Amino acid sequence: MSSQVGTLLNGRYRLDAQIGAGGMSTVYRAFDTVLERQVAIKLMHREIASDSDQLERFRREARAVAQLNHPHVVGVIDAGEDDGTPYIVFEYVEGETLKDRIRRYGRLPVGEAVAYAIEIARALGAAHDHQIVHRDVKPQNVLIDEEGTAKVTDFGIARSLTEEGLTADGRVLGTTDYVSPEQALGQDVGPQSDLYSLGVVLFEMLTGDVPFHGENQVAVAMKHVREELPDVLMRRPEASSTLASVVDRATAKELDRRYQSDRDLITDLEEVLAIETARSGQATGEATAVIRTLPPSARRRLPLRMRHPVRLLVALALVGAAVAVALILLANRTERGAQGTRNVPSGAPKSANLVPISLGQSAAKDYDPAGGDGEHPLQAKLVVDGQSGTSWSTETYEGGVLNNKPGVGIYVIADPAVAARQIQIATSTKGWGGAVYAAPAGAAPKSIESGWAKIVDIKNAKATTRLSLDTGHNPYRYYLVWITKLPPGGDKVSISEIRLWR
Repeated sequence: MSSQVGTLLNGRYRLDAQIGAGGMSTVYRAFDTVLERQVAIKLMHREIASDSDQLERFRREARAVAQLNHPHVVGVIDAGEDDGTPYIVFEYVEGETLKDRIRRYGRLPVGEAVAYAIEIARALGAAHDHQIVHRDVKPQNVLIDEEGTAKVTDFGIARSLTEEGLTADGRVLGTTDYVSPEQALGQDVGPQSDLYSLGVVLFEMLTGDVPFHGENQVAVAMKHVREELPDVLMRRPEASSTLASVVDRATAKELDRRYQSDRDLITDLEEVLAIETARSGQATGEATAVIRTLPPSARRRLPLRMRHPVRLLVALALVGAAVAVALILLANRTERGAQGTRNVPSGAPKSANLVPISLGQSAAKDYDPAGGDGEHPLQAKLVVDGQSGTSWSTETYEGGVLNNKPGVGIYVIADPAVAARQIQIATSTKGWGGAVYAAPAGAAPKSIESGWAKIVDIKNAKATTRLSLDTGHNPYRYYLVWITKLPPGGDKVSISEIRLWR
């Protein structure tokens, strides 16, 4: 099927870019011209739409997911047909798939892997409560958004337990790397089949690889039927035996030995997250967010400082107040304050009533809407690490021009959104030019012309450039340093720190 980028579906949805494709449909990033927001659209292949069974399967997905309203499920917004071609409109999730994350990092931190398993299990539990079995649980069908939250998507072969038909006996659906034994044998599947697949996904997050390999998909499927999964502790010795037992029970071949319900699996995973956090003494990534949602029975296993964060924060606030007084006195004698591990401006501008805005340690992202492979995305966090000796830089542009690009840049993320009044940019490549733009909460705009509001020009960047920002008291989540002119004789721009005040 040829790409339909540029098509306007039913006079409303403009297809902007293809972001995925399968045997039945193609997924596009699109723009809803009525509500002026980005969406994702799954467009059924025209030649497949003539098959009544496949058409009903496609419509079933829309009906199935439309029933679900859950923070860890990618929601359906709309569905329709355009010139005989059916489509489904989903919320657009900016980020990456869990599979991409595993490929990028290999083995995930134990706490993070368990946290994602909890979020996926909660999503599946919501589907199962509506009598919907996903049937294709795999990391490719889990999206990780910009905040690090997992969202389950692609219920394309999901089946309602209250409906009959469409799945011939003996037909194996799903990806065989994660397929349950009963599904591999073409038997009826239920919620326990999804839990088996989730157990395999958890195994992969912990070990960096799927449990079985074979010459073809059938060979792999038969290993799920006949062979026990490798011992997770042999591949990830630092994991607890409790976690290993959860993986074993989730991936048991016999249904009577496997978890009987989502609730049972979630309860054990919540206990494991608390145990793993207590063993390591810390929580990172998405584990930090999931820990806040644990029930009291699991939280009792956490260290005291994690169980009673409010008390700890009060104590820290008292200490912080004393430290703040000392820093203010010190700031009167020197322009340079001490740098912390977060990008909280310590040498406040001399303008009255300015309050520093705290930015997370990963709250920055490169911005290259004109294409290419990005502008050193792995360096982006260095502009908010509080260290003047580290820096992010653009790509190198020969001849001192941006290769016909309107610009490139880097933005910082303020959570929650805030009406910033001043920005400070530290750079080792003086003399470049551009502007500061801002955008509200939601996904970051895909082009400089759509969604970004220009706040102030950067005419001739100095080693430290401080600029007043007039946001009209509007809270913005994204603040973009947009580079349009390279420094004289230079071929790139480096930025060591970006700081905001309100």
